Amino acid sequence: MKIHHYFLALFILIFWGCQNHTQKPIEPNIIPKPVSLTLEKEVFVLNKNTSLALFGEFESVANFFNSYLKETFDLELTSKKSSNQIIFKKNDSIKNDEGYKLKISQNKILIEAKTKNGAFYAVQSLIQLLPIKSDLNEIAIQCLEIEDAPRFSYRGMHLDVARHFFSVDFIKKYLDIMAMLKMNTFHWHLTEDQGWRIEIKKYPKLQEIAAFRKETLLGHYSDQPHQFDGKKYGGFYTQEEIKDIVTYATERQITVIPEIEMPGHSQAAIAAHPELGCSGKQVEVATKWGVFEEVYCSKETTFKFLEDVIDEVVELFPGKYIHIGGDEAPKTNWKKCENCQNLIKKEGLKDEHELQSYFITRMEKYINQKGKQIIGWDEILEGGLAPNATVMSWRGISGAIEAAKQKHDVILTPNSHLYFDYYQSDNENEPLAIGGFLPLEKVYNFNPIPTELTEAEAKYVLGAQGNVWTEYMPTSEKVEYMAFPRAIALSEVVWSSKENRNYTDFIKRLEHFNKRLDAMNVNYANHIYEIKGALLNDNGKMSYQLETTTDNKIVYSLDGNQPTYLLYPEYEKPIQIDSSTTIKAFVIDKNGEQLGNTFTQKINLHKAVGANISLNVKPHKAYNAGGKQALINGISGNNKRYGDKEWLGFSGEDVEINIDLGKNRIIKKIKMRFYDANGQWIYNPGEVWVTVYNDDDLPNKNDELIKVDIEHFAELLIIPIPDNTQIRNYEYNYTPFSFFDDKNKKNRYIKIWVKNYGIIPEGKQGAGNKAWTFIDEIIVE
Repeated sequence: MKIHHYFLALFILIFWGCQNHTQKPIEPNIIPKPVSLTLEKEVFVLNKNTSLALFGEFESVANFFNSYLKETFDLELTSKKSSNQIIFKKNDSIKNDEGYKLKISQNKILIEAKTKNGAFYAVQSLIQLLPIKSDLNEIAIQCLEIEDAPRFSYRGMHLDVARHFFSVDFIKKYLDIMAMLKMNTFHWHLTEDQGWRIEIKKYPKLQEIAAFRKETLLGHYSDQPHQFDGKKYGGFYTQEEIKDIVTYATERQITVIPEIEMPGHSQAAIAAHPELGCSGKQVEVATKWGVFEEVYCSKETTFKFLEDVIDEVVELFPGKYIHIGGDEAPKTNWKKCENCQNLIKKEGLKDEHELQSYFITRMEKYINQKGKQIIGWDEILEGGLAPNATVMSWRGISGAIEAAKQKHDVILTPNSHLYFDYYQSDNENEPLAIGGFLPLEKVYNFNPIPTELTEAEAKYVLGAQGNVWTEYMPTSEKVEYMAFPRAIALSEVVWSSKENRNYTDFIKRLEHFNKRLDAMNVNYANHIYEIKGALLNDNGKMSYQLETTTDNKIVYSLDGNQPTYLLYPEYEKPIQIDSSTTIKAFVIDKNGEQLGNTFTQKINLHKAVGANISLNVKPHKAYNAGGKQALINGISGNNKRYGDKEWLGFSGEDVEINIDLGKNRIIKKIKMRFYDANGQWIYNPGEVWVTVYNDDDLPNKNDELIKVDIEHFAELLIIPIPDNTQIRNYEYNYTPFSFFDDKNKKNRYIKIWVKNYGIIPEGKQGAGNKAWTFIDEIIVE
């Protein structure tokens, strides 16, 4: 019996030791989602006896993986086969240059790829199968088989370091996260009106003057009057620092594309060298955001300067592309500039738009001679596209469609879906942003292939990119908050097939991925547990639906108080709404503890809620999430972000709104709200007319007669005085058609004309384009 007990005790010790020294395998939650993943039952055990075997040209990738493991293991590199190995093998039969195969069996892990890019991406998938941090002697890895390849060849993230400047260490951290996500292009926005960030040795004044501004705008651009911090701000990257960053990116299979803006967004350079401007007068580096009239003058002095800059830039960046900007270049100075006008005549150009095309084409030829290709924002289409240019479409997708139909390569980066400086939550406590509204789900559901393109034209779409403009991001922590997790969603958009993507599944994997970001001390935004709501209309019976993307339960209140678990009901079905109310709700975990922020929704059950509504034009598809019914659903849009589902956006169009209440009702007052954010091309309407009437007012149903009669009785609403907010409130008080009409007369119909502001004036952002109109809830009392 003593021997029996001895062996039993020994078995327990051995078993307990194994439990404490071998980590259980992690369930695969890889982002971006692989093309195919097949699970097996066994595990591979990674330990100090595991070796890295090289049969190909992937030593740099193997070394990268070994450096990742070094805190726990330091694996031997070998060219001999043995048991318990991680094998890197070249496989030329893999069709996609960035594709890979990853097979994990009990005795080995086999990584096959055609190129080191593919091998690197296999390693990134493998890393996501490892524990985030482990001090154990052995790690169990789930046996599985993956075959994977990206959907698009261009998978990019952008960072503006000109509005605000960021350290080399942060740039490397940014690249590390990109590498985890299998992103392969870093678009580095280096020059702007507010600062020049790249050392050019031939022009030291760029470092001495253009790299620094005397102060910076406080608050939002729309806040009036503008206030400044009075502090000198700036910095630049030395050429040695740039070489270091480019090398760091290359090790992670990331190509760095520098952006040197021209001809616009160049005030910082002109501040250092006034001879580059049209007037030759001294200007200062811009201290606030927006678009400025100081642009490069189209003269030989300027072209020589830019060619010298390009000479130094191409030596620092080995990639294929140089981004030359080309966006938001006001023509005001060109129109009155003798040099520019003489050049227009000399070259037989039609106008200043063709002069910009000449400018871009000339610089493209020089850059092509240096063995590089240019990328430009979609404004480079205006006046004629340079022969070999790639277009980056940011003003929606129209630029991409036009360029692809002209057989030019395009990269999608529309502001409606991929501008990560927009607000990402309805939460009123969100940090200051430029405006707009771009939630995670909208990013995830983006399709980079416009439906307007044929299959042949779609081949010109290289991929997509997330843009991080930093006017309102003064710290690296704020950049992280705005970029992630939206960049994570984008990584799956550009890697995984559309058919293989599912938002609910993505959110479950994101919960696990966030733990990796925690380990890297990334200040990501966590809106996973936020609630979405929608007002439902079932034949006049109103109810409110609550949803969450997770499997957690929701508790709610209707009395305006903060709900608490057990004291308030759990949400099970749409909540009946019989009167105006305020709903508060939040997600709870299995212990009843609150997860995420409290959802709050005020519902104003006014007289038009649930009525019939028609519009003469459709809202722009990028700003039509709630449809026309959003204008009379009892819910007002967010005061700070115009892109939520309650605001409808119209691009340069006059809007006619007709509301049928279904029966005659007393109408005393009609309230309307418009968004006014000129920095985003959004303007208050030029005019707003309103009238109400019933069937008795118009016995003749001839459409033209109705139109004339209603316009005759319509009232022009007074344009509200700006009140330092971005919201413009209009109010209509019912006035009888004639002296004999009863002020309590009942009316059924409401007709509203909203006249667009018109063309945005010179000197403003978007100058020369039609203004946007954004309309919110129409409240009928």
